[in-house]
Formats: sequence, C-alpha cells, structure tokens
Amino acid sequence: MYNELYEVWEGEVEKVELGKLSSDFYSRIADYLRRLKEEGRMLDKRTVKARLLKSEMRNVKRMVDELVQARYRKLVKKAANGEKISSGFLTVEEKKIYIGILPFAEAYQSFVKNIFRGYSPKVNVDQKHKKTVIRFLKEVPAIIGADMETYGPFRVEDVASLPAENAKILVKQGLTERVEV
Repeated sequence: MYNELYEVWEGEVEKVELGKLSSDFYSRIADYLRRLKEEGRMLDKRTVKARLLKSEMRNVKRMVDELVQARYRKLVKKAANGEKISSGFLTVEEKKIYIGILPFAEAYQSFVKNIFRGYSPKVNVDQKHKKTVIRFLKEVPAIIGADMETYGPFRVEDVASLPAENAKILVKQGLTERVEV
C-alpha cells in the first residue's frame, strides 16, 4: 500500500491535471493506517521496528495530507472554471464533495458576471432550498444536498425530491431527468 500511495502522491503533487484514483482509495488508506497503528501498539517502543513503523506512519500521514490538499485545489479550480470531471477520476467521497462544490461555483460565477456586466452585485443567501422532482436514469450513491441533508443512495427509476441546485447538476450530468409535477 505504501508504494501505491507514494506513486499516487508523487503524480498528484507534480502534475497539473487531476490523477485517477480507485473509488475505494481513501478507504484502503484508512485501513492501512489503522493496521499500522495496531501493529505499533503491540511493539516495544524502543525497538528499531517500532521506530521504523512510527516513521512510516508519519510519512503516510504527510503524503495523504498533501495528496488531499492537491486534489482539493484541483477540484475547486475545475468547479470554478465550470469544467466537468469524469467520475472515474474521483473516489466515492470526492464525488459527494464535488457535487456540493458545484452550486457554490455556479453562484460565484454568476456574481462575478453581474459585476462585469455593470449590474449591482446581488447574492441570494436564501436558506430555504427549493426542491425539484427528478427520476434517476443511473445508480447514484448517497449525496449531501445543498441544504446539508443526506439523500440516497438511488437506483435506476427511483424518483426523489432534491434541492434544485443538486437536481440541476444531476440532470446536467445525465444521471437523472426532471419530472414535471
């Protein structure tokens, strides 16, 4: 696992483009760290093996932190530029986060465009989220809605009422279609 993490970390930190991760990458890293921690508890702290294990854990945590930060910056930049990201490049957790970033990015782009057009900048900070009824065309894992509520997971042909911001994104991605009520 260490070698895989190192290769992913190195590629992500050195390249401008978002690297491809397996959907369960972070789960496997968490499991790896848990096993290292358990193994370290069973060792005498004065042994060479214990010190090497502690050093390995420190390196893994540093690489994971830098990896997550690099990916976060790339995701936010792509969302801000209105670029699409193939879901094959994201882990399960990152997909959920990215869906939440998109409405913010769209609102911010609209805000900036209004300023450039000479309109008085207005930001709608309405805490009530309008709901839209959608029908799922593909399976979608659970998501965190714009209202910070959890929705899903969804199967093909499921019908749900989601915050309009999330529904718009899912329709745009071809995962759902809007249902007229």
